[in-house]
Amino acid sequence: MDLYMDVSDPTRSVTSALDGPILAVLASAGRPLTVGQVANLAVRGSEIGIRRALARLVEQGIVRATLMGRNQVHELNRNHIAAEIAYLLAGLRNELWRRFREEFSGWRPMPRYAAVFGSAARGDGDEGSDIDLLLVHPPFPGEKRPARVKANIRAELAASFGQALSVSDGTNARQRWDAQLDQLLDRVELWTGNRLQVVDMGFFEWRQASADRMRLLEDVQRDGIELHTTRVVTRWSSEATGRG
Repeated sequence: MDLYMDVSDPTRSVTSALDGPILAVLASAGRPLTVGQVANLAVRGSEIGIRRALARLVEQGIVRATLMGRNQVHELNRNHIAAEIAYLLAGLRNELWRRFREEFSGWRPMPRYAAVFGSAARGDGDEGSDIDLLLVHPPFPGEKRPARVKANIRAELAASFGQALSVSDGTNARQRWDAQLDQLLDRVELWTGNRLQVVDMGFFEWRQASADRMRLLEDVQRDGIELHTTRVVTRWSSEATGRG
């Protein structure tokens, strides 16, 4: 049986109980919260379920309950010996992004741009969701290029690639890129249990995108989480598509 991480609630990888999302919320909040506020911020659980779980956590000492005016509020007991676990639960998604960034920093050739998009980026998927990744590779020998390349794109290419561009001039650049990509597919499945779905786009296809590709890039720009770039500014516009 395949096992997957719930991309909307990675704490399920550790516990199916409501303790996971509650502790993650309290660790991230950094301030006292009412039951209703915890329920609004938690990715799962009814207010009744959250109330019961909070009472149990208060009994265990990892959560403190105090009166603030007429309301009872709850906060993480940051001195508790298990408090660090709450911080880890709160940071699971960021840990995944950190691992991606660390991975790309060692790639040769390096990506031109990388971003997670879709349900994993929005945090609204489930345990059956793939992790969608846009990768932009440097121009490889023999790769089709547009008949006309705008001057600003030529300048960007020359200025920003540097070492990565010289590496991609080698005859084995494509093979090295593919080997890195295969390794990443395996590693992400080990990290999360989820399949990695990659859109591997060439530099010119990215910067002079077709209408179909432009729709994908707009989705990435709206919801994506940037993991790597060799550009000072990342944007898609009429300039990038040649329209306007």
